[in-house]
Amino acid sequence: MFLNQVSVFLENSEGRLGSALIALKNEGIDIKALSLADTNDYGMLRMIVNNPEGALSALKTSGFSAHLTKVIAVKLANRVGALADLLKVISGEGFNIEYMYDLSSRDESACMVIKVSDGEACARFLSEKGLGVLSESDI
Repeated sequence: MFLNQVSVFLENSEGRLGSALIALKNEGIDIKALSLADTNDYGMLRMIVNNPEGALSALKTSGFSAHLTKVIAVKLANRVGALADLLKVISGEGFNIEYMYDLSSRDESACMVIKVSDGEACARFLSEKGLGVLSESDI
């Protein structure tokens, strides 16, 4: 019901992102989705990968501050307004979306990775509504 997202704090300096990605490459980690946000001093790299524990180990060994975060991935219908409809359902139940980014699934359908205020309750709610909550094996 949840995916393990790898979250990495990066100093906002030249080559730091590249170094993190090389550490993953050297361990054969396949990145399925990636989001990068920055401030003047640091960046937050969030990734869905094929081996979260291996990625965490590789990053920490290379000197990065990293941790795993539970997130929800939801498959969307391939039509105009599908994301707006999903967000209306989520917010209508009182869940606050902290952040989200897109993810490619095996069948190339649209999917969104979502971090919400109460992940367990939201995942249960979405599953009960018949919305396509993905698991690690789906990606």
